[in-house]
Amino acid sequence: MKQTWRWFGPKDLVSIDDMLQAGVEGVVTALHHVPTGEVWQPAEIEERQARLAVMKDGSPSGLTWDVVESLPVSEDIKRQTGDWKRHIDNWKTSMRNLRAAGLEVICYNFMPILDWTRTDLAYRLRNGATCMRFDAIDFAAFDLFILDRRGATEGYVPEIVEKARDRLATMNDARRQELTGNVVFGLPGAAERMTLDDVKTHLAHYDRITPDQLRAHLIDFLAEVTPLAEELGMRLCCHPDDPPFPLLGLPRIMSTEADYKAVMDAVDLRANGITLCTGSLGARADNDLPGMMSRLGDRVHFLHLRNVALEEAHLGGSFHEAAHLEGNTDMVVMIAAILAEEARRQAEGRADCQIPMRPDHGQDILDDQNRKAQPGYPAIGRLKGLAELRGIAAALAHPAAVAGRQLSS
Repeated sequence: MKQTWRWFGPKDLVSIDDMLQAGVEGVVTALHHVPTGEVWQPAEIEERQARLAVMKDGSPSGLTWDVVESLPVSEDIKRQTGDWKRHIDNWKTSMRNLRAAGLEVICYNFMPILDWTRTDLAYRLRNGATCMRFDAIDFAAFDLFILDRRGATEGYVPEIVEKARDRLATMNDARRQELTGNVVFGLPGAAERMTLDDVKTHLAHYDRITPDQLRAHLIDFLAEVTPLAEELGMRLCCHPDDPPFPLLGLPRIMSTEADYKAVMDAVDLRANGITLCTGSLGARADNDLPGMMSRLGDRVHFLHLRNVALEEAHLGGSFHEAAHLEGNTDMVVMIAAILAEEARRQAEGRADCQIPMRPDHGQDILDDQNRKAQPGYPAIGRLKGLAELRGIAAALAHPAAVAGRQLSS
């Protein structure tokens, strides 16, 4: 695995120097300031590469931009309304510009309206660390009584409605405002922020869009952009829904192995691939992540390794971001599956035998709590996660461990 790190650009409170000291080998970033649907111009791409190339004192960093995350897919494309055809043309132009600058991997998502959804951005754990959390009752309270979404009660059993009503009664105005801000926080690093009225307007536009229809729109989009990606030598990788279950009555289409297989089969080109995020997919107990890596690994172009702790067994229950080795995903088994796929690619002579990976999210620990970086992206919490993941990979790949496995088999 190539060890990479997400960077939100010049305003990121985690610096290029911090990345180097964490021992990363490449950078994952995006032009978050460019409005969704517009072209990423060559000069903007080159400016970002130039910023990555130097440390605070002007010394060369040696770091390169390895993965684009994300080149946003507009709501018009997802709904096939308005400027969707122009936005697809612009997406393709941005692809060409990125490839001309040396980029090969583009991560994107097809989640309607909201990127990831959490109810707490700094939930305090027993050891004093803070993390992001999804509280199912808090979310229901937001949906039912703060957003007051039309038809929302149809999506909840009566017991949850009553619990949500009781929870709302315990919230003061500050907590209600905080909850609203957390839920509509939107795309990490993006300039856009939505109001409740914005959310309601967007929701109305999805009233008649079913999961099958949204999936068809994704396939139409991929049918347009994937052949160009294949021609350019690029790899596109769709991020899963986060969380991987329906929210706000919106369709979810990238939440399970079956979802991914359907889309990979529909546009059966290697450039049409997967961002395998163990945190997002891990919020469903029925997702077999090492198995997905083994069965779909040929199309895994990018890895997000993080862990979540499920607080309830049922689908749609509460969960929080765990330390990288402490959640419901067995990272040793997961990384073993990744290394096996990389070895298979190497034996085939594939140029992409080393899959870029980043330690996704992280708990705020130590000085992270003073720095107040982008929620989910602290310096020390991610450094801790990367060190743990790096240690597992080093141990599994060590000649002594390999020889031991060969003897036992």
